[in-house]
Parts: sequence; structure tokens; C-alpha cells
Amino acid sequence: MPIAMQVLKRVLLPIAALLAFMIGLGVLLTREATHLWPLTVEDSANRYLAGHRTETVSDVSHLVSGIADTPRIIGVTAVAALVLALTLRRVREPLFLCLAVTAQALVFYFTTVAIDRPRPDVPRMDESPPTSSFPSGHTSAAVALYLGLAVLLAMLVRRTWLKALCWALVLIPAGVALARMYRGMHHPSDVVAAFVNGGVCVYVMSRAFLDRHVPWRRPSAEAGGATRLALRPGAAAR
Repeated sequence: MPIAMQVLKRVLLPIAALLAFMIGLGVLLTREATHLWPLTVEDSANRYLAGHRTETVSDVSHLVSGIADTPRIIGVTAVAALVLALTLRRVREPLFLCLAVTAQALVFYFTTVAIDRPRPDVPRMDESPPTSSFPSGHTSAAVALYLGLAVLLAMLVRRTWLKALCWALVLIPAGVALARMYRGMHHPSDVVAAFVNGGVCVYVMSRAFLDRHVPWRRPSAEAGGATRLALRPGAAAR
């Protein structure tokens, strides 16, 4: 299969389908399902978190939320990709990680363009960026980066306890999600949708670039000639 068709089939179409799903989910959350449970208790959850803020937890939430700031996500992704490329001497793993983070950012951006959801009606502890509350960009980026790293590292290490330690990286996006809600920046459904966005991007890119059965190299002329020869009637007998 030509490389362009591989990209279309394994990357572009799945990500386009994810974008359509996210926009559809956003329309559902902001219009059709606003009076249905569990959306009816989201405001109560936001008010509860805002009403139980403490100085210590607020400071911790600021640090945890900052892990997923855009400059830090870009920096960690670039450093991790460079280390992977130099260590493994191949491009599949770095490409997987970079494209997973990039894909979630694109889906996030175009979803916020299509969906205009107000942020929670509570005192917010951060400046509100000019994007919609749906989905959480911080959470989505953290999922794509740290879940992606967990997938890669768990594949590379052999010891069971090391694999478990690698999967502990998923606690980072969970902490970011809680911090963003605590700071009044997102509804619970915003961070749930962000996990869907980041998780699906990791899955799509892992199937496209980490699956060893997926060929990306163009067949050589010799290989093509050998294949054509083998397919000729009676070729094997000669």
C-alpha cells in the first residue's frame, strides 16, 4: 500500500473521526443533555471544590496544573523524542510520541472553535484562555504525552516492576485533571472528554507507528520484481 494511503487510512481518517466525535459530544453536552444526569450535578461538584480550597492544596494544584502548560508539554515532548531517537536509533517511537501530542492539540483546537462552552461559574484561580471550556487542553495534552510515554517505556523494559512503574505515569494526567477542576477552570465532563481525546490519539498513533506488522517503507524494485516473478504461472517450476 502506498505511503500516502497508509497515512490516510491509519492516521488522518481516524483523527478526523475523533474530531467529529468530539464536536458531536460537545454539542450534546452544551445543548441536548444539559438537563440530564450526571451533567445536572456538575455545577455542584465545581462549587464543592471551590468551597473547600485551602492554601496548601491551592499551591499544589498550581504546580500540578503547570505540568501541562503548553511550553512544558512541548519541551518534555521534544526532549523525550530526542532521547528516544538517540537511544533506539530509529524513528518509530519518537514519531509516535510527537504525533500523538500534535494530534490531540489539533483535535482540541478545532473542537474549541466549534464548541463555545462557558467555564464553571465559580471563582477561577487562573486567567481564562480565550478557548472554550470543552475539552480541557491541559488534561488532553498530559494524557497524550504521559500515557504515550507509559506505553513506550512499558514496551521497552522487561521487568514486571519496571512496567508497573512506567504505567504510574498515567497518574500525572489524572492529577492535572483534578487540579484543573479544583482551580475552577473546567467542568468534570471537560476533563473526561480530554481523556478521550488524548487516549484515542495515543491509540491511533500506536497502531500506526508501533505495530511492527505495519510496513511504511516503499517496496524495493528487487522485491517487487521477485514478487511479480513468483506470481507468474509456472515461475516456481523454472
